[in-house]
Amino acid sequence: MTDAPTPLSSKQLEAYFALTEVSSLLRHSVEKQLRDDGGLSYVQFHVLARLGDDPDGRQRMTDLADGVVYSRSGLTYQAQVLDERGLVTRAPSPDDERSTIVTITDAGRAVLATVFPGHVEVVRSHLFAALSDDDVDDLVRILGRAAGRLRAAPPRSAAGRRRV
Repeated sequence: MTDAPTPLSSKQLEAYFALTEVSSLLRHSVEKQLRDDGGLSYVQFHVLARLGDDPDGRQRMTDLADGVVYSRSGLTYQAQVLDERGLVTRAPSPDDERSTIVTITDAGRAVLATVFPGHVEVVRSHLFAALSDDDVDDLVRILGRAAGRLRAAPPRSAAGRRRV
């Protein structure tokens, strides 16, 4: 028989529900903007944004999956969709034929350039407009600490791969 877990305090429940509500509402607005402005899903946007931020515009598929916290099989499908749209290319890694390298194309960069202004506006108006600079500092500190703890024991999709 296992012991019952320690219940959450009323403040912890309030914080948890506020976090999930904000996350859900913000994600809904962001997803709508990405679909409307660029025909992108939330995950496809994150893939393109990570590739766009990479100095070479390319990453291994497994590193992308780990970075966006998405299953490797799910990311394979999303990369296929982006490839079919001409927004990325996929090729075997020259260093390891088991790995696939995903590279953003000029068309992918153009889609990012199209969606970024609206994306920034949605995030600013739906999240940051209600917060002071001190609130944002607190949010970075608090969520950064929580993310660090979650990343310490991540699901497989968020875990870094062991390199042999």
